[in-house]
Amino acid sequence: MALLRTAQNQPMMVELKNGETYSGVLASCDGFMNLHMRDIVCTSRDGERFWKIPECYVRGNSIKYLRLPDEVIDMVKDEPQTRKEIRQQFKGRARGRGRGTAPGGGGRGGGRGGRGGGEGASGNDRGARRAAGGGTGDGAGKRQRG
Repeated sequence: MALLRTAQNQPMMVELKNGETYSGVLASCDGFMNLHMRDIVCTSRDGERFWKIPECYVRGNSIKYLRLPDEVIDMVKDEPQTRKEIRQQFKGRARGRGRGTAPGGGGRGGGRGGRGGGEGASGNDRGARRAAGGGTGDGAGKRQRG
């Protein structure tokens, strides 16, 4: 992508997968290799027909290859930005959303037991109400033998 960004406002030739060629000046490009070009001469795939087009848009996935001047390639080589330097530039910055430290285990799921975080919601205390003598209070539940 650095090569295309450096090639902006430079002449270039683009051959498409269908065989057509577009020779003109690169106005802009994006991360999908879509190109916006100016002052183009379009050549048919058989090379017999030509069209002069003031500007056009070329979708990146239809490009077979690009031809750039050698000066553009030399300009890219002079750029000090390597992947390692870029990584070091952003080292230490927080990335992503992280897992967090929520009581239910953090993250998006909230831990075991579904929603909520109060007592009785996690599933780890299944017998807590029965052992504590909970229930309806009228003795209709299971009775202890004694």
